[in-house]
Order: sequence, then structure tokens, then C-alpha cells
Amino acid sequence: MRHRKRKNAWKNELDDLIRGVCGGFLFGIPLFYTMEVWWIGSVAEPVQRISSLAATFIGVLLLNRTAGFRKSNNVRIKDAAMDSVEAMALGLVCALLTLILLREITFETPWREILGKVVFEGMPFSIGVGLARSLLSGDRNQAQYDQNENSQSQNKPDPANFNPTVLDLSATLLGATFLAFNIAPTDEVPMLAAAISPPWLLAIIAASLLISYGIVFQAGFTSEDIRRQQKGPFQRPMSETITAYLVSLAAAALLLAFFHKLSFKDPWQLWLSHTLVLGLPATIGGAAGRLMV
Repeated sequence: MRHRKRKNAWKNELDDLIRGVCGGFLFGIPLFYTMEVWWIGSVAEPVQRISSLAATFIGVLLLNRTAGFRKSNNVRIKDAAMDSVEAMALGLVCALLTLILLREITFETPWREILGKVVFEGMPFSIGVGLARSLLSGDRNQAQYDQNENSQSQNKPDPANFNPTVLDLSATLLGATFLAFNIAPTDEVPMLAAAISPPWLLAIIAASLLISYGIVFQAGFTSEDIRRQQKGPFQRPMSETITAYLVSLAAAALLLAFFHKLSFKDPWQLWLSHTLVLGLPATIGGAAGRLMV
């Protein structure tokens, strides 16, 4: 019995961490494609970095006093403070890893510049971790309850009920377009794509798929049990994640062409690199779109 309780405690902790990371990506990914934040972080003085961390901690602390990234509501200031430290750590670590993935941090980057970029990019990420439960929140038990309720009325015809696959793909397209629309016309995508080598593009593909899967099927934001039992050729976690990723890439490519960042005269390698770079936020937007249906 004690072993089972310990196992459940570790599982709950892992669920909380996954939820926090996914909330951070949903909230913070647009600023990773803003060069002004990179530059401000690169030249920030120690006092600015410390002040930014302090201000972010206070904001995350206030969030954790009301609705943090855990399922339980912590009302004691001590618990909220500990969760805030954890949220800040998650935000900073994920910001560091994302900047490495986008090659904004390399072995040649000075330590002062690394610290500044991580701090300033980690601020919105940490806030996203703090918002993880209230942002697109969903309770697994409530999802199971709703599923049981829905199963009782499955035999009733509903002419307004859309095919789940069509609904998910439409929501993915809308979410991907919404998030990538503000990034596609900027110069950040060509700048990042020029610095990213093919192995790192493969890493971006893997990260996009992993984050998308985590947001929709692991973070506990919405009715995961219902989604897992939907019928259809693309209504399984892996097939849905891959299909949604391809839809998000298509949306990214179309937006780049729409804003004249790519033309049909450009080589396919350029199309591939630009689309994969923009595909990361587009995929996160697509995952958010699927959470809404």
C-alpha cells in the first residue's frame, strides 16, 4: 500500500510537471520568435535580470495563490511559494532548451548573453506554467463523468454532430493559423532558419511532435479520455498528432507564401527549413485549437 501511494505521488508530480511545461509553451512560444527580446536579454545588466526575476516570481506567486499548475489548490503562502520556485525553474530550463533548439544559444554564446536571454525569455514561460491549470483546464475525473453521460445518449441522432476527424483538423488549421499569423511576416523565421543545420531541424520536428502530444494527451487540460476513445482513421493519439503536425506545417508554408517570405522560385531546401521553423509555434497553436473542441 505504501509503495502504491508513493507511485501515485510520483505520477501526480510528473503530471503536474508536464502540465506546467505545456502551459509554458502555450503562453510563451511567441516571444521566442521576437528578436528584440533576444537583444534586450543580450545587453541586460545584472540589476535588470534580478529585477525581472523578482517581478516574475511575484506574478507567479499570485497566480499560484489562486490557480497554479497543480490540480490541488494551495492556499498556504509556503506551498504557493514552493510551487512558484518550481514554476520559475521549469520556465527557465525550458526557455534555455528552446533557445538551444532554435540555435540562439550555442557553445560560442557568452555566459552573460545566455543568462540575459534565458531570464527574459523565461519570464512569459514561467507565467504560462503558473497559468497551466486555469488556462484550458480540464479535470480527468470530470472528463470521465462527462464521457459516461455522453455514452447514455450516443444512440440519439444528432444532425449537428460533425465528424471528429474533420472537426479536429479544422480546429488544428485555425489554431495553427492564429498563432503563426503574427510570426510569419517577421524576419525572425529567415534569421533562425539560416542558423539551423539539418540535424537541428530534425530536433525541431521531434520537439514539435512531443509538445503537441503532451498538450493534447498528457497535460490534463481537457477531456483526454474522451479524445482517446474517439473513432476514426486519425483519432488515435499518435496518428492524430502526426496528422495535426502535417496540417500545421501546411498552414505555416501557406502563411510564409502569403506574406512573400517564400516564392515558388525558391529551392525546396529553403521551403523546408522555413516551414519547419515556423511549424513549431504553428503546431503548438494547432494543439491549442484542438483543446477548444
